[in-house]
Amino acid sequence: MSMPALTITGLRKTFDRPVVDNLDLTVKAGEFYALLGPNGAGKTTILRMVAGLLRPNAGAISIFGIDARNDPLAAKRVTAWVSDEPMVYDRLTPLEYLQFVAGLWQVDPNVAQAKAHELIGWLGLAPHANDLCGSFSKGMLQKVALAGALVHDPRLIILDEPLTGLDAGSARQVKDVLQGLVRDGVTVIMTTHILEVAERMAERIGVITHGRLIAEGTLGDLRARIGRGQTSLEDIFLDLVARQDAAAA
Repeated sequence: MSMPALTITGLRKTFDRPVVDNLDLTVKAGEFYALLGPNGAGKTTILRMVAGLLRPNAGAISIFGIDARNDPLAAKRVTAWVSDEPMVYDRLTPLEYLQFVAGLWQVDPNVAQAKAHELIGWLGLAPHANDLCGSFSKGMLQKVALAGALVHDPRLIILDEPLTGLDAGSARQVKDVLQGLVRDGVTVIMTTHILEVAERMAERIGVITHGRLIAEGTLGDLRARIGRGQTSLEDIFLDLVARQDAAAA
């Protein structure tokens, strides 16, 4: 059996209250995993800790066998993070931005240039490759940010609401790119409030509430758990969260 892409054990994070509460989670290498939960459930906090942007209060994070807390640089070299708020330099063009990011990762300049053109083509940005990013819509900026995350060929891609602000055509382009990456063996972990996207794209789905994983599995597994065949992921999600809230009351 291949090594998991991500193993989380006993993960905890507290601000004014526990946000992530003793979480255990394993994501297989090469799978598309959707992490779902209500607002405030702890999804973004979990992903930020995996990406090395937040330090846990307790617990362990392993990315392809790399201890992310003890060797964060090695973990980040195989990981990409894309937030729901794209962070791109306004005064750079997409090509300049990708070359800049590739330089941070010490990617060979010739390789970086070829990769930048490939990503720009994949994401439909070629007509704007030499325009300043400051003139772009949020959807275009989201595609530039995704391209920047992929320029160093990560093995694990973490996406927090990646389709926010995208029109239907752009969303289709992003989904096609992500599915192509998974076919090539890359692991994708995504949060989304668009449950139809998770239903169509994810191989396995985890449901988080109050910082805890309350259910996990394929769509068929989750349907079996609530005893309803052929129901939608939206109905499953609402049922699971309502049951958990009722149990906690």
